[in-house]
Amino acid sequence: MRTFGEAPPPPTFFERLKDGLSRSSLGLADVFTKKKLDAQTVAELEEALIKADMGAGQAARIAAAVAKNRYDAEISPGELRDILAREIAAVLAPVQKPLTVADDKKPFVILVAGVNGTGKTTTIGKLAKRLSEEGAKVTLAAGDTFRAAAIEQLRVWSDRAGAQFVATRPSGDAAGLAFEALEKARLNGSDILLIDTAGRLQNKAGLMAELEKIARVIKKLDASAPHAVLLVLDATTGQNAISQVEAFSASVPVTGLVMTKLDGTAKGGILVALAARFGLPVHYIGVGEGVDDLQPFVAADFARALVGQETSVQGRR
Repeated sequence: MRTFGEAPPPPTFFERLKDGLSRSSLGLADVFTKKKLDAQTVAELEEALIKADMGAGQAARIAAAVAKNRYDAEISPGELRDILAREIAAVLAPVQKPLTVADDKKPFVILVAGVNGTGKTTTIGKLAKRLSEEGAKVTLAAGDTFRAAAIEQLRVWSDRAGAQFVATRPSGDAAGLAFEALEKARLNGSDILLIDTAGRLQNKAGLMAELEKIARVIKKLDASAPHAVLLVLDATTGQNAISQVEAFSASVPVTGLVMTKLDGTAKGGILVALAARFGLPVHYIGVGEGVDDLQPFVAADFARALVGQETSVQGRR
């Protein structure tokens, strides 16, 4: 109960995620009105999952799993949502892995890559703030030297996070900047070095070669670096995210994923397709521009939001 005139509490991250994925779950609405899990209902479920960009193969497997031992059985909408959420969560659970920073690697070097427009620089800034609040000393390297705006954007985030900042002139050498940043991060005693890189299309060989060069140059100072390579993906690109993971993984050893722009996408099922195909850890997901809109990935909550459940798993405890 709240006093009349009192501002309502801000929505939780799960509520924002559920709202963001509402376009993805909209296609499932008709399926949840069915009273029997017959052939037509299973076919409609499979079609709805494909429309959510889960991919034909994965959609068929999940629909079959939902129907297993329940074929032609009476089923309530709530039961169907629960069963579907559990099957989706089972696919996602193996990739629910936090970003782990090794204590014996200092600074722990995180290279962040992605195509243009994924929200990569903003994601790095949010991640830097989160890591700083957890007690880590962070250095940010503005390796997107193609965009002066990206350098300034990261400088602002550096100030917010209380992080050290290393940049070069616009159009400067990104690999040289990464080398310099690692030197400075060592000198200033940073626990973590986050390196931004220019957005690059996965089919541009020259830009992908530059990314390889950045990783190669870093190794001259620390043969084990980069210790993590995060690929930032835009959920609205749907199935194109698969070719991005393939291309970037061929150039640098991608160790984990961050999925952004889950607010308002009709293609939220792509995360399920990625999990099934690559098995790469999903460290964080993002649902907006705010600093708190980047949160650790929780498989069960994502599955429940995707099917339109009302509460998170944590919220039910």
